Amino acid sequence: MANKSLQFRIAAPEDAAQIQNLIQSAFRAADTRAKWTGSAELASQFHISVDEVLASISKPDRAVLVATDPATGNPVASVEAFRRDPGLARLSMLAVDSAYQRGGLGRRVLARAEDHCRRAWGSRRLGLNALSTREELIAWYVRCGFRRTGETSAFPRERFAGLELPEDLCFVELEKDLGVVAEEIRGSGVEGGV
Repeated sequence: MANKSLQFRIAAPEDAAQIQNLIQSAFRAADTRAKWTGSAELASQFHISVDEVLASISKPDRAVLVATDPATGNPVASVEAFRRDPGLARLSMLAVDSAYQRGGLGRRVLARAEDHCRRAWGSRRLGLNALSTREELIAWYVRCGFRRTGETSAFPRERFAGLELPEDLCFVELEKDLGVVAEEIRGSGVEGGV
């Protein structure tokens, strides 16, 4: 699906249900690329509520950015950005509708989120994490300019009781220096802020 004409904006409360559906569909999707989604069983158990999305949209120092199809107005990609502390912002829940994947939209959404964090909060660094089993996703983030910090954070095993999980399952922490974002945005065809 072509995504050149997509519109980018900050989500409003009335977007919460569509964003919840988008995130769940993206996180539960079966992808044929090895090591991209990790455990299909674990992915199938992923759940986020409309209330959780609404809270993210409504909290101060947070923004949910969306790319919308101009023909329908529906969100086709989203990411949550939040200010962690002075100089550091984090991203979570990057999701792209399967019909729009593999066309560079994820990279464009990341660039918009990075730009938003710099402009809105003066962020100099941007962090995120990915499941340790999602090797291809981690490699993609590295190609987008993130680096592994060497740190990990615990996976909430209690939320997935009954699943056989790898003993060493955790979140791999990544970070990016936002001092280079302006150059990347100029070179990527992404114009303006969100």
